[in-house]
Amino acid sequence: MPYDSHSRAVSDLNAHIVLTTKYRRRVISPEILARMGKILASVCEKWGVEILEFNGEADHVHLLMRYYPQMQLSKFVNNIKTVTSRMLKKEFPAHIKKFYWGTDAFWNSSYFVASCGGVTVETLRRYVENQEQIPMEGDSSQR
Repeated sequence: MPYDSHSRAVSDLNAHIVLTTKYRRRVISPEILARMGKILASVCEKWGVEILEFNGEADHVHLLMRYYPQMQLSKFVNNIKTVTSRMLKKEFPAHIKKFYWGTDAFWNSSYFVASCGGVTVETLRRYVENQEQIPMEGDSSQR
């Protein structure tokens, strides 16, 4: 299993992020989705984030990524929303104005994020439960 080594931590952190468009408007065309993927690749490279998968539909996108422990996910998400929104509105103004004529927003202000990994929580729970118990000093009961 490949682990990332950063500073004083070794990790394998993955997250699934879902961003929805403002008012769930179906503004994301195939061209916009393709351009968004390139913009995200650039932003992720700057943050030291690896894109595992990216895709979407007309009103939302999914980003599966690998990140490092010191990264603040909320700041990262706000950065990708700001950068993609600004660049897409600049590059596709006529298309986006059809959907958002009175607002500057492209993305919904909220987002979904879930941690994900190679094993389930139940598998980890069993692993921790089955660890050898270290007897406390003065404890006569031993396993």
